[in-house]
Formats: sequence, structure tokens, C-alpha cells
Amino acid sequence: MANLPIYDKTGAQVGAYEVDPEVIAPKISKQLLHDAVVMYQSNLRQGSAKSKTRSEVHGSKKKMYRQKGTGNARAGHKRSGVRRGGGHIFAKSPRDWSYRMPRKALQVATRMALASKINNENVKLIDQIEAEVPKTKQIVEMLKNLELNNTLLIVVDEYDLNVYKSARNIAKVNILPVAEINAYTILKPKQLLVTKKAMDKFMETKVNS
Repeated sequence: MANLPIYDKTGAQVGAYEVDPEVIAPKISKQLLHDAVVMYQSNLRQGSAKSKTRSEVHGSKKKMYRQKGTGNARAGHKRSGVRRGGGHIFAKSPRDWSYRMPRKALQVATRMALASKINNENVKLIDQIEAEVPKTKQIVEMLKNLELNNTLLIVVDEYDLNVYKSARNIAKVNILPVAEINAYTILKPKQLLVTKKAMDKFMETKVNS
């Protein structure tokens, strides 16, 4: 059982949140977390790499010179992959790198990722994050008061346009609603800043069978 301090935007502690990492995830499987992260990274690949084969490059297909009697090594046409300007022997072609793991496995991986962050004391809770108008300075001051200076994911209970616009230009800071986080987005940054409402929503979710 862990008691996570709840801070306000000035960095003062205003309460505590009791959470048991073993309730979130009874065990942490490094293999499952690895598989989930690899899947998410693979799904981010564009798959648009393309190079030309010998049939696609420009040039004559006529044999450059006769097979014997010239004293040179035998050679085919200019499009050969061993010649400059020729086609690639193992040419790249566009492909879809995306694939999908079972939904239940991904849900468990997300819970394991958060539990591991709590165990490593890389999660901070804040009572609320509000912004009447988009203003990056307010979020920068809040992070400074909370002593958060590493790569950071801010998790909020729901999408707020003003808060999002206030945080999007800060280097190494990302912001997501709790419904859109996954094992990769949790593990990628060094630290997490989670609002109390977002943590409540996460604790209420269950793994679908």
C-alpha cells in the first residue's frame, strides 16, 4: 500500500491518495510490457520506404559488350544492381508494419506500466489542472513548483483545450486524457503527473474479459 501525496499548483501538499500497486497489477511482466511497447512503436512506422528495382530504373537493357574477348569481366545491362545507378538488389517497398495484440493483454500491460511507475516513485498527483486561457507560463511555473524537470506525461481526466494548448509547447512534456494512455505512453517519459480525477477514473476501470 502506498500513500501518494496530492499537491496543488504551488507545490504544497493538500492531501494523500491511498493506492495499492498490487491492486492495479498483481504482478509485472517485463515480457508483456516489452511486447506491448514494440507493438505501439511498430504501429507508428509509416512504412513508406521505397527504392527502385532493376526493372524500375532508367537505362538500356542491352548487354553492355560481348561476353568474351574484351578482357573485361562479363557484364549485363546498365540496370544491374552491382553498377552505379542500377536498381537495388533487395529493393525496399511500402508495407504496413501495424499489428494488434489482444485487447485484454494491452489493458493489463497499461496497468502494469502504471504500477511500475508508482513502485519506482515516478508518479506525482495534483488536485487539479485548470487554465481559463491558454498560457504556457502557468504550466511552466506549476512544473517548477512540483520539481518536475524530466520528460513528463501529464494525465488529465478529460480533454481540456486551454490546458492542452498551455502545455503543448513545453519541451519533453506531453498531455493526454486518462482514456488514451497506454503502456508505451506511460513508460516512455521519466515521470508522470496525474490529476486526482484522472487517477480515480483509472482505478474505476476494469480489465475486460
